[in-house]
Amino acid sequence: MTDASDPERDSETSGNQGDLLGAFRDIGAAGRSGLAAAKHAGEGLRALVAADIALARSALGRALAYTAVAIVFGVSAWLLLMAALVAVLGAAMQWSWPLALSVVALANVAVTAWAGWRAIGYFEHTRMKATRRQLAQLGIGDGDGDRDDDADADEASQP
Repeated sequence: MTDASDPERDSETSGNQGDLLGAFRDIGAAGRSGLAAAKHAGEGLRALVAADIALARSALGRALAYTAVAIVFGVSAWLLLMAALVAVLGAAMQWSWPLALSVVALANVAVTAWAGWRAIGYFEHTRMKATRRQLAQLGIGDGDGDRDDDADADEASQP
C-alpha cells in the first residue's frame, strides 16, 4: 500500500509547483518587459509627433511669409505691367520709359514665380510625412498620402 506522504511523490509535486511558479514568473517578467517596450515606443512616437508638429509649424510660418512675398511682388508686377501698357498707349514711339517699366515688371514676375515655388516647397513640410509613415506601420490611419512616396521609393530602388 502506498502512503500519501511518499517522499518520491512529494518531490515530484514540489518540483512541478516550482516549475509552474517559475513559468508564471517568466510570463509576468515577459509581460512587464512588453509593457516597458510599449511605453518606450509610445514615448518615441510622442517625440516624433512633437518634432513633426514643430517642423510643420515652422514650415507654415515660412510658407505664409513666402506667400506674402509672392502676393506683394505679384501685385507690384501687375501694377507695373499696367503702367507699361498705359505708357505704350500714351507715347507709342517712346520706347525707353515703357521698356524700362517692362523690364522691372518681368523681374517682379520672376520673383513672384520664385516665391510661389518656395511657398509650395514649405507647404510640403506641413504634411507630417514621418508621423504618417510611422502611424501607417502601426496600422493607424489610412496612409493615403504615403502611396505616392512608396511608389517613388520603389521606382528609385529598381535598376
